Amino acid sequence: MPNDSLSLSRVITFDTLPTSMGIGRDLSGIVTADGARFGEHFAGMIRGESGSYDRFTGPPDAPLRIVPGPDRGNLGTMLLYGTTILHGHGPALFPRTEAIGEGSIAVLFDEGQAALALDIRGGEGGTATIRFYTRDGALLHGIEINGLGEAQVSFLRQGQQADIAGILLENADPEGIGMDNLRFALEALLGA
Repeated sequence: MPNDSLSLSRVITFDTLPTSMGIGRDLSGIVTADGARFGEHFAGMIRGESGSYDRFTGPPDAPLRIVPGPDRGNLGTMLLYGTTILHGHGPALFPRTEAIGEGSIAVLFDEGQAALALDIRGGEGGTATIRFYTRDGALLHGIEINGLGEAQVSFLRQGQQADIAGILLENADPEGIGMDNLRFALEALLGA
């Protein structure tokens, strides 16, 4: 769906989080922002890995709860083209460069969402998978994005149902990926 067809009133930019140049910073615990919380996965999921990437399987527990990753294997920030991005640290663990951007990112919204958009940063032709969950942990849908590059992606729930409680972002990109400008809180579908 084109980003300009959604009017989303909330934006999380990550620019207030501590960061630095190079490999960036390691973040421990759950990251809280206005309207959402960020961690590695959801409670009840089974941890695994595929090469240097995080992989989570199985249904999450109900109700959906965010869980941080282990020390040096949770989330991180880095400066990229003058803005702070959020990324996951993979199984190699921070500060190893092969961990940067290769971990998963889970997002739990304070309220159910009918639509959302985000910027994928740093893609080098790999793939990303985004899974959408309800508050009771049911999988609504999963989507794979191939040929990753710098991209803005947006999603609208069928029938505009506001039941997206959380998302899980995983990737298999040679250099890993990050997230920026998470937009949510649908006000209107423009041109509808």
